[in-house]
This record gives sequence, structure tokens and C-alpha cells, in this order.
Amino acid sequence: MTTTLSPRAERFFLLTLAGIQFSHVLDFMIMMPLGPILMAAFGIGTHEFGLLVASYSFSAALSGILAATFVDLFERKRLLLVSFTLFALATLACGLAPSYSMLMLARGLAGVFGGIMGALVHTMIGDAIPFSRRAKASGIVSSAFSVSTIAGVPLSLWLANHLGWRAPFVMIAALSVVFLAVGLRFLPELRHHLSEEKRAHLFSATFSVLGDSNHLRALLFSALIIFSGFTVIPYITVYAVNNVGIAQQDIPIVYLVGGFATFISARLIGHWADKHGKIEVYRKVALLAMLPLLAVTHAGVLPLWIWLICTTSFFVLTSGRMIPAMAIISSAAQPKLRGTFMSLNGTVQSLAMGLATTLAGFVTSLDASGRIVGYPLVGYVAVAANLLAMWFVSRIVMHGRNL
Repeated sequence: MTTTLSPRAERFFLLTLAGIQFSHVLDFMIMMPLGPILMAAFGIGTHEFGLLVASYSFSAALSGILAATFVDLFERKRLLLVSFTLFALATLACGLAPSYSMLMLARGLAGVFGGIMGALVHTMIGDAIPFSRRAKASGIVSSAFSVSTIAGVPLSLWLANHLGWRAPFVMIAALSVVFLAVGLRFLPELRHHLSEEKRAHLFSATFSVLGDSNHLRALLFSALIIFSGFTVIPYITVYAVNNVGIAQQDIPIVYLVGGFATFISARLIGHWADKHGKIEVYRKVALLAMLPLLAVTHAGVLPLWIWLICTTSFFVLTSGRMIPAMAIISSAAQPKLRGTFMSLNGTVQSLAMGLATTLAGFVTSLDASGRIVGYPLVGYVAVAANLLAMWFVSRIVMHGRNL
């Protein structure tokens, strides 16, 4: 069952969710381009940096399991804004962390609340937007990724280069306060999922989700997509600086160009998925995504303009897969269990991120000259996971329309 919103209310609803998602996505994304700076500041290698990134993902996975026990018991707006407030405080703690271990702890706390937020955002889209427009709606909210790469990452890197690595986290915490105020004003209350029926026990909804074979297929599909991307994504900046020969001061250009391109492509992909079929469009975008994926992980020394072609294609197609994919995944859930399902999906995605990042961190290493070795193998692993996801997607049944 979906909540009926007027066109104007729906537009403000989606833009507000996009703003909240922007804070969450930027907080996670900024760790990747900050890689060379953090590795120098703390004197760490790829293994330790991988664990720093993965701490966020593993904590988000744990929070997803916990959230699955209560997320469908509360009104959506209130739970999202409470989680957002705690996320902002954890992000501020990242900026104040005095050591590597304390930064890892703060990243873990940010992951706990960020994981709940990410699941709730997609749950609310499923609750409020009809299936026929759901991919387009996901595309609008997914534009948060584009805006964060266009504006957020370059600005954060500029702050890090001039004020130190702590400044971006303080900025994100301040932005979160602004979006909290917007959320209080424009997000509707969503309570149609609430039922007078009492649960048998705390984990009854979780067991109901996991007892549905279609839910399990959707969760495995979700894990494969995320794993195929996050074996590669966390180390792109370090690889660009150390192996491709891109100057640290040129890294913001990579994210600016890639973000601008995805800002345009996200809405187009969402529109195409609603018009031509979500599974068909997903498969086409995922197939094309393998080309820049292999190019990025196998590149040698390149001029900036060629590297921009590789990375921009990678950003557009790798993130583009997620737009029809999230519409497919959220539509696989039984409506009354959507919050629980999406919390578990957040857990699965976070586990996949953490495992992919950790695996890639141990497969790769720095040689005596500071270059990363082992990155091509990471690319092959990513391609294999992507191919499995492409094969698996047709086995998912989506509620809301006939396939």
C-alpha cells in the first residue's frame, strides 16, 4: 500500500530524501578521495585504510540487523530524523578524532546510524511512490550521489588540502543540521505499515522476511551488485595518484566531471527503466559497466583526460546499475514487511561493501616505490560478481506489476 501524495508534495518529498541521502553518501564517499591524505597522516598502508573504510560498512550491517527488529514498529519520518541526528553527531566525532583508532570507532558509529538511514530512505520511496514511477523516483534520490561528487567531494578535498582532513567531516555535520530542518518541514508522516496485530516475538518480522524465497533472491542480488562495485571503488583515488600519475590536486576534477555526468545520466536511466523494463535496462547498463571497470583497474600511467574518460564512464555505469536495481529490490518486498526487508537489505549491502573493501585491501599492497600491485585481480573479481548479478536478476518476482 502506498501513500498518495500530490505532485508538488511528491517532488518536495523526493528532493528532501535526496538531501538527506546527500549527507549520508558524502560522509561515506569522502573516505575514498581522502585515502592518500589519511594514509600519510596516520602512516598506514592499504590494509589499514581498507579496514578504516570497512568499519563503516560492518557497523552499518550490524545496525541493519538490529533495525530489522523494530523499524516497522515506528512511523517512518520520526525514525529517519532521529537516526539522522545521531548520524550527524557521529560524523562530527570523526572530525574530532585524535587518532587512527578513535577515527575508526567514530566511523563505526556513523555507519550504525547511516545504515538505518539508507534503508529508511528506500523504504519510504517504496511506501509513497507507485511502482510505475519508482525507478524514476530512485533516480531522483540517487542524484544525491551525483551532487556529492560534483560539489561535495571537490569542496571537501579543497577543505582537506587547506584546513586538514578533519574539515570535511565538520562540514558534513553542519550540512546535516540544515537537512534535518528541511526534513521536519517537508517529509510526510508514513504510518500505513503500522498494524494493530501484535508480533509473536521481536524477530518475527525478520523471520517472515527470511522465510520468503523471493526476498532471499533479492537480497543475494543486492549483495552481488554492491560487492562488484566496492572491490574497486575505495581504492580508485589511491591507484590514480600512485599508479596512474594523477596529481592529488587534480583529484577534485575527477569527481567533478564524474558527478556532473551521473547527475544527468541518473534521471535518464530511471526514466528508461520505467519505460522499457527495469530488468532489461539493468542488464544493459551492467553489461556496459564492465568495460570501464576493467579499464580503471588495469590502467598504467595516463594523461588526465584519458583517465577522466575511464572514471566518468565508471561512475555513470556503475552507479547507473543501482537505479533500476533498487526499484527491483524494493519491489520484491511484501509491502507490510518492506521496512524490515530494506533494513536487512541494508545489512546485506553493508556486509558486501565491508567484505569487498577488506578483500581488495588484502589482495592489493604497496610495492617499494609506493605503487599499488594486485588491482587488476580486483577488477576480475568485480566482473565475476557483476556477471552473476546479471544472471540472477530475472529470478526475482516484483510486487506491483506483472512481468
